[in-house]
Amino acid sequence: MASKYGTIIMGPAGAGKTTFCSALIAHLRANRRSCFYINLDPAAEEFVYEPDVDIKDLISLSDVMEELHLGPNGGLIYCFEFLLENLDFLTDPLETVTDEYMVIIDMPGQIELYTHVPVVPALVRHLGRSGMGMSLCAAYLLESTFIGDRAKFFAGTLSAMSAMLMLEIPHINILSKMDLVKGQVARKELKRFVDPDISLLQDGPESGLVYEYKEGVDNGEDDPADSKAVMSGQSFARLNRAVGQLIDDFSLVSFLKLDVQDEDSVGAVLSYIDDAIQFHEAQEPREPNDEMMDGD
Repeated sequence: MASKYGTIIMGPAGAGKTTFCSALIAHLRANRRSCFYINLDPAAEEFVYEPDVDIKDLISLSDVMEELHLGPNGGLIYCFEFLLENLDFLTDPLETVTDEYMVIIDMPGQIELYTHVPVVPALVRHLGRSGMGMSLCAAYLLESTFIGDRAKFFAGTLSAMSAMLMLEIPHINILSKMDLVKGQVARKELKRFVDPDISLLQDGPESGLVYEYKEGVDNGEDDPADSKAVMSGQSFARLNRAVGQLIDDFSLVSFLKLDVQDEDSVGAVLSYIDDAIQFHEAQEPREPNDEMMDGD
């Protein structure tokens, strides 16, 4: 069995990762569980709970951008490469963490780190079973408001699948900020997004995602060099169908619903994380007298 347990909170910018980390920490503390909070976003500035380890104590994005004249994405990649060269900054504090703790790792929002470059997979391998022996689960957040734009939703779903394949660890996907769509989407319709249904791309022709080819008529095959035709017509529709079909063929992505203002919702997501990392299997059974003492 693993000696340490943790979850990596990922997802695009604005998905609510740090807010979810704060809600998770509050829920764990309310249930008398220990947690160890790591911030690996070198641009983050405000926290509800002070991190136990903060990458900004090692390197900050603003310093990198100023000194090396890099942009935000290049700066983030440099920060993680620097972290990989100084892993003792991260691993030394983790040496004292026992199997009773839930390690929560808050990540940046640039999805290139999970889908395009090998720095985060390398970090996960070092912390995981082949390195420090930590049992890890990735939690990928996608903002629920994406369901209002089906092309954007399927693009986000594809990025979640890409991160899952790159990291090669247990993975759960979460539709965050459900309070923002409450009452706006019928429950039956929402189920089609929770388990992404490719037929969603066949609905609502007014959205421009549906293209029907007809024989003997002008099918609007615009010049691909025309910038106005990029986001409309056959090419865009075919692209979205191809993305949807790829997701459907792999059948790997489904979502949990999250409302951080609802404690039961946070607890439900945590239970999936616990199952993925087999947290409870490593815990010692507690005697009734111990529980009574905890309640005193």
